[in-house]
Amino acid sequence: MATYRIDELARAAGTTVRNVRALQERGVLPPPQRHGRTGLYDDSHLARIRLTVQLQERGYTFASIAELISAWERGHDLGELLGLEKVLTDPWTDEIPGHLTLRQLGELFFPGLTPEQRAALPAERLGGFLERAERLGFIEPAGDRYRVPSPRLLNVGAELVAAGIPLETVFDIAAQIADDCRGIARRFVDLTVRHAGLDDAPGHHGRTDLPDVTQLITRLRPLAQSAVHGLLARSMYAEVMATFSDQIKNIARHDCPADPHRLPRPPEGDPRKPAE
Repeated sequence: MATYRIDELARAAGTTVRNVRALQERGVLPPPQRHGRTGLYDDSHLARIRLTVQLQERGYTFASIAELISAWERGHDLGELLGLEKVLTDPWTDEIPGHLTLRQLGELFFPGLTPEQRAALPAERLGGFLERAERLGFIEPAGDRYRVPSPRLLNVGAELVAAGIPLETVFDIAAQIADDCRGIARRFVDLTVRHAGLDDAPGHHGRTDLPDVTQLITRLRPLAQSAVHGLLARSMYAEVMATFSDQIKNIARHDCPADPHRLPRPPEGDPRKPAE
């Protein structure tokens, strides 16, 4: 096994001596073997540095890297751990985030106002709108623009406002639906945790079924979305029928105001019989 001084190790790993020392301070890289006053590293140190660089490029923090390497040393397959971590952290949608300026947001959510009227909105009202939109996850500040994590979700809110529903009411219903969705998500996650035995912390030692857990979570994505879509469609149908069918019957029981353009009502009786 080759040995390296710290400058040689840094050069072989394509990094700097400063970074090597930083990895040691953060617990990712073990200290070298001491030979007198000289610290000597070996190929295991070089492999760790290269692995750390790869994990950093994938967005892992030093704390996460240290935990993964520790699990690797305890006998876990690092590829299986990374595969499980990937399905846990990958986004659950293929929607591409967008960006909007403050003016474009004003056009979406204050469609009835002219540009001059939007510009004259009180600062506290506009600031309150932006703060609540951020809190609900509709937008995120991004320099001189706003990042829109879900353009579809933002468009739903804009369409409701365009239909005449007050913006404050749209925010209220969005917060309520978000709470409902968190409850639904928790039920699916709890189901997966119980089925996979992930709530048994002592049983995690020496687990060999991580690929099965990864596959289960991967299958959970479309199943959860399909279940929610189907149940929501059925519930919407039932609620609409229960609510609006009675309303329509009540409207039909009352005569409408006279309309000069309305066609005359046909005479009662059998139209085939001549009038007497």
